[in-house]
Amino acid sequence: MPIREPLLKPIPITELRPTQMTVGYREVAEKRRRWRSYDGDKKKAFLGAHMIPTVLGPKKRHYVVDHHHLSRALQEEGVESVLVTVLADLHHLEKDAFWTVCDHKSWVYPYDAEGVRRDFKDIPKAIADLADDPYRSLAGELRRAGGFAKDTTPFSEFLWADFLRRNIKEKRVEGDFSEALEKAMALAKSKDAGYLPGWCGPSDG
Repeated sequence: MPIREPLLKPIPITELRPTQMTVGYREVAEKRRRWRSYDGDKKKAFLGAHMIPTVLGPKKRHYVVDHHHLSRALQEEGVESVLVTVLADLHHLEKDAFWTVCDHKSWVYPYDAEGVRRDFKDIPKAIADLADDPYRSLAGELRRAGGFAKDTTPFSEFLWADFLRRNIKEKRVEGDFSEALEKAMALAKSKDAGYLPGWCGPSDG
C-alpha cells in the first residue's frame, strides 16, 4: 500500500470542530504566553511545525483530534488559520456512524467539566466554546513538573485530570493552585495512580 502524504491546508480556526468538551484555561494561557514570546519568523516556523490533526467528518468539516489547547490559544492571540493534517476522511458517514467510529478510535472525549460522559451532540461546535476544566490545567502542570511522563495514550492528561478530580477538592484547585499541585505530585507518586498512562511512581514498597 502506498504511504499517504498528509494533506496540508490552512483552515480557519473558526471552522474547526472540537472532539472534546473542555480545555484547561491555565494551559491555554500558558500557550498564549509562549506564543507571544516568539518573533515573527519563529511564529511562522512554529505554525509550520505544529499542524493540527483532524478527521474529515459530515459536510466535510474538520474535526480536531489533538491540539485543542493550541488551537484555542492561537485563536485568542488573533491567528485566523492553521495548517491541518487529515488523518482520515469519514465525510461520507452519517453523523451517528461518524461519532461511533471516532469513539472506537479514541478520537473523541465527550466528558464535561465534572468528568461526566455526555452525548456527542453536547460537544461544542467551535473551539471558542470549549469550557474550562481546572483539573485538566492541573494535570498539564503536573506533567510539566515531572509528575508523570508524556504518553501516547489518547487523552492521557484527561485520565489524570479525572484521577485528580476524585482526590483533590475543587476549592483547593481554584483557591491555591500551587498547593493543589503539591498534593497532585504526592498522589502521582502513589500506587493509587499506578494504572494511569505515564506513571513514574514507586514500583516497590
